[in-house]
Amino acid sequence: RVALDAIRLRPRVLNGDFTPDLGTHLMGRDYPLPFGMAPVGMSGLIWPDAERLLARVSAKASIPYCLSTVSAKTPEQVAPHIGDQGWFQLYPPRDPEVRRDMLARAEGAGFHTLILTVDVPVASRRERLRKARLSNPMRMTPRIIAQAAMRPTWALNMLSEGIPHLATLEKYVTTDANLPPTAHAGYLLRTAPDWDYVAALKDEWHGKLVLKGVLDPQDATQAVAAGVDALWVSNHGGRQFSIAPPAIEALPHIRAAVGPDYPLIFDSGVRSGSDILRAIAMGADFVMLGRGFLFGLAAFGQKGAEHVVHILREQLIADMGQLGVKTLRETRERLNTWPD
Repeated sequence: RVALDAIRLRPRVLNGDFTPDLGTHLMGRDYPLPFGMAPVGMSGLIWPDAERLLARVSAKASIPYCLSTVSAKTPEQVAPHIGDQGWFQLYPPRDPEVRRDMLARAEGAGFHTLILTVDVPVASRRERLRKARLSNPMRMTPRIIAQAAMRPTWALNMLSEGIPHLATLEKYVTTDANLPPTAHAGYLLRTAPDWDYVAALKDEWHGKLVLKGVLDPQDATQAVAAGVDALWVSNHGGRQFSIAPPAIEALPHIRAAVGPDYPLIFDSGVRSGSDILRAIAMGADFVMLGRGFLFGLAAFGQKGAEHVVHILREQLIADMGQLGVKTLRETRERLNTWPD
């Protein structure tokens, strides 16, 4: 947040009355808005049936929804609600057979873009999750029961829907009593992929391939050479490796490395339309948000997530009007850097 907040954009005045164009082009597709929904594992803990509700919102707004490998709904369950906006995020399975089956399921369900997360080569100690005692399946502790009683709508919907679980991975998880399902799921996905892994995905996946979690320009140029369709500049929200640089600081260096026209997606810390414009000014073509949509969902269900889309759209229109830019690409000319 500190790095994002430090970015300032310089407005120009006396531009007359105009309606800014919020549309953008990414990986062969046109989108009416420059943002989409990032993958968030176990979204169903925030609101029952979250994945399908968010998919409906994305289809209605014609923006991408990225389903997480560790979601509470399978690609097959989400597919009827997502229209043509499906992206699938992949934590790399160590077993090639599991990987190929997951890819076939996602592609068969109509997901057209694969997001390979590459910034989790090893397990990390996520102290905030440990302190919160987050577990899967969720333990019904006295504290959780008391909190649920204070939120009857959430509780009743959760009882109706059932406690969220790792639905996509269920097919591959053993029922061995000596290894809890969550631990086995972690084992299935705990591998450190290399460039040969990326090459295998290129052969096995027939849609667009994106690498998520790139912060180094050398990795970026190697990905371009490997035929990757786009890069997703991200530091995993700072949750995986707390001493990594802010993704927004890495973004302009990666843009310089890959050139002006290679597709770059950005996330990490984005909370508003102003943040979206900041990322675009620093070199992004498209911006993904996770937490913001979950805030709306937690407050008012599907209508809340739809309202988040509305808020972001209105903020973008207002900010572009203030800047005096008619297109998103013009924002890159308004970074607050003064000539010597």
